[in-house]
Amino acid sequence: MDALQLQNLMTIVGGVLMLAGVGGVAWMGMTELRLRAVRRTRFAAGGATAAAPQPRAPAGVVGGQVMTAIRRLGQQSAVRDPAKLSVLRNQLMQAGYFNREAPVIFLGVKAAAMGVATLGVVLTLPMLVKGQGGFGGVMLATALSGGAMLGPDQVLKVRRQKREREYSEGFPDLLDLLVASVEAGLSLDASVTRVTEELDRRYPNLTIHLRMLVLELRAGRSRKEAWGSLADRLGIADARALATMLRQAEDMGTSLGETLGVFSQDMRAKRMLRAEEKALALSAKLTVPLILFIFPCLLGALLLPAGIRLMQVFGKH
Repeated sequence: MDALQLQNLMTIVGGVLMLAGVGGVAWMGMTELRLRAVRRTRFAAGGATAAAPQPRAPAGVVGGQVMTAIRRLGQQSAVRDPAKLSVLRNQLMQAGYFNREAPVIFLGVKAAAMGVATLGVVLTLPMLVKGQGGFGGVMLATALSGGAMLGPDQVLKVRRQKREREYSEGFPDLLDLLVASVEAGLSLDASVTRVTEELDRRYPNLTIHLRMLVLELRAGRSRKEAWGSLADRLGIADARALATMLRQAEDMGTSLGETLGVFSQDMRAKRMLRAEEKALALSAKLTVPLILFIFPCLLGALLLPAGIRLMQVFGKH
């Protein structure tokens, strides 16, 4: 295939992609009109909902317009697939986003990122067709597409993993303080309030969830539901096990102090096992850096003087 045929082929592919883009924009417009009709119908059916006050836009005209556009895009995505909202809301709460509109904003950011990436890819197509962009244009289009598709989810995943590490590290300390408070004569609810004050500086993100637990208990929510909600917000196995243990202890009428003591000992044993596992895995993790970086330097330091000496000896002869 010569250069002319390749250029014609790329022109045809670019035209097809542009037609697909125009068709996609038209389809999105029709979908937008349909969704607006659905929303108008819902608002007309429940007048109180339609009269509810809308959230205030942030300061600044440009920022308010951007946030309004992001909310609209997020609402469209939420209307298309409302079943995923509860799962997404739990994931955002585990990552530390407690705002009621957090799922809508997140979906709007994903949609906006896809739109920006699509626009960037379309703008790079003429350069690729004319052969001006080369490999750099392809890499730019790939980076835009990958960042739009994986960027928001990856940011959310990293934030969740960081929070979960803090929760896992602070949970044994939480149990130790709970055991000490319960054995000192405090009730479980008062112990949680006291422990929240003690852990505020060391584990600030964990104490946010504990304060929410205290507020739920003060509002009259049952202990089973409150601790189960805490386990869902934290998203770690230890919290779920504690919620199950407290529910079983309350149903069977066992001593809460003894139950928490046994569970705390089990948590300390698990933390020690995790530390030993990391220590034993250190030698295996150091093997690759040792072979790639340390061993060549050591080999060069040992053989270089001998090589120089041999060169000098053979140079004389």
